[in-house]
Amino acid sequence: MSTIEIRDGGDEAATPGPFKAAIFDMDGLLVDSEPLWHVAEVELLGALGVPITESDPRRTKGIFVREVTRYWFDRFRWDGPSTDDVARHIVDRVIDLVAQKGRLQPGVDKAIALCRDHGLALAVASSSEHRLISFVLERFGLDEHFALVHSAEEEPYGKPHPAVFLTAAGRLGVVPERCLVWEDAPAGVLAAKAARMTCVAVPSPDERDQPAFAIADVVLGSLEEADEELWQRLVSVVGAQR
Repeated sequence: MSTIEIRDGGDEAATPGPFKAAIFDMDGLLVDSEPLWHVAEVELLGALGVPITESDPRRTKGIFVREVTRYWFDRFRWDGPSTDDVARHIVDRVIDLVAQKGRLQPGVDKAIALCRDHGLALAVASSSEHRLISFVLERFGLDEHFALVHSAEEEPYGKPHPAVFLTAAGRLGVVPERCLVWEDAPAGVLAAKAARMTCVAVPSPDERDQPAFAIADVVLGSLEEADEELWQRLVSVVGAQR
């Protein structure tokens, strides 16, 4: 179930400028959890005979965890636990790893402050389950910033399908064209653009050549680049598209 608490920015007419809401991904964007997901998947899927190792790239980045386990089961069928059971254990393990090793990505405070300073309503729309999103936001003191938290577990399809972003926008009361999405994963960028939203991509260095990032409106090296110059670039992008 989504946590909804509109504190500001919910009325489109009350906020000047092209954007009324900012929607943030979580894994890899706010918190450096993608390597932890990979560790959990290697441990639990590897024990079931799936031939993935820590040196392999994470092929399912940004995809909802139950779709991840189905992806691997379709390729390397195992006996025993269901794909949903394995997904639940993976999330349990990721929560443990975040508690032990998790850290915020550099510049998270700058990106949040930039959006709040311009009067945007803030939301998280993630491929993670609600229990992991809640754990991360509370652990790092981010929960107070977000008016809405939405998980792909409530949707029939996860990213790259745009549903998670469209639902978040609808619950904020903001049309998609006035939403600014912050993403780090190719699947998330595809979802944001399919939703007709402006997208800031912050890929990891080893993924910058992924084709999906070519359709992002702005590509950053880090959230540390979230400043007024970036804001003006985004305003110009939207102005040129209208």
